[in-house]
Amino acid sequence: MPLDLYTHEKPELNMTSADSSLIQLNDVELTLSSDAGPVEILRGIDLTVGQGETVGIVGPSGSGKTSLLMILAGLERATKGSVRVADITFDGKSEDELAKVRGNTIGIVFQDFHLIPNMTALENVALPLELSGGDDPFNRAEEALTEVGLGHRITHYPGQLSGGEQQRVALARALAPRPALILADEPTGNLDGETGEKIMDLMFGIHDRNGTTLVLVTHEMRLADKCGRRISIADGKIVADDTSIVAAAD
Repeated sequence: MPLDLYTHEKPELNMTSADSSLIQLNDVELTLSSDAGPVEILRGIDLTVGQGETVGIVGPSGSGKTSLLMILAGLERATKGSVRVADITFDGKSEDELAKVRGNTIGIVFQDFHLIPNMTALENVALPLELSGGDDPFNRAEEALTEVGLGHRITHYPGQLSGGEQQRVALARALAPRPALILADEPTGNLDGETGEKIMDLMFGIHDRNGTTLVLVTHEMRLADKCGRRISIADGKIVADDTSIVAAAD
């Protein structure tokens, strides 16, 4: 049986009774510079996500999906507006402070696995825990790898693992800090259909067991429809916000 990573030492979210939202964006804009002049990436995004929700974000290429995810992760700073995650306001935070928020509160899974090739699966998962000063980083890393079905592969290097196994290591790395929020950017983009389905089953299974909030960017409508809520973005704006879509998809 996989170990439940959230049965002990789960971080408290400090939510108020008046506002139980995990994510709150108000009038968020993102403008980037280019040789042709300023480019508006996000334009007036208002978004509230409650604790434990599953949200699929869809839209055409260049619509701002990934940029929105990067703002939620504190990896990109909004040009205008306010960003709050787990009752922590990002406005005015230093890079070190934002990194601490990510280390304690947010797990991120990318399309590319971003594993260190000369480190074992166990070391790849444990390293961020060590850098953030977490307790028992290697024990927690082994628990996370067991949770994603790789307890028997902890001493293997990325080059010895399949693409699906490498993405499981990346998922374990996101889970190990026991985050309140998981952000996933096209997590099945580099995987075949069957392997991608298994990765998504893992992610939704973790949500079902532990109540982790999941925000997923995908170009596959079928994956977005697995979420309880589907948000469509076009030209940097939210153009649709559909809830209770799982039953319709089934």
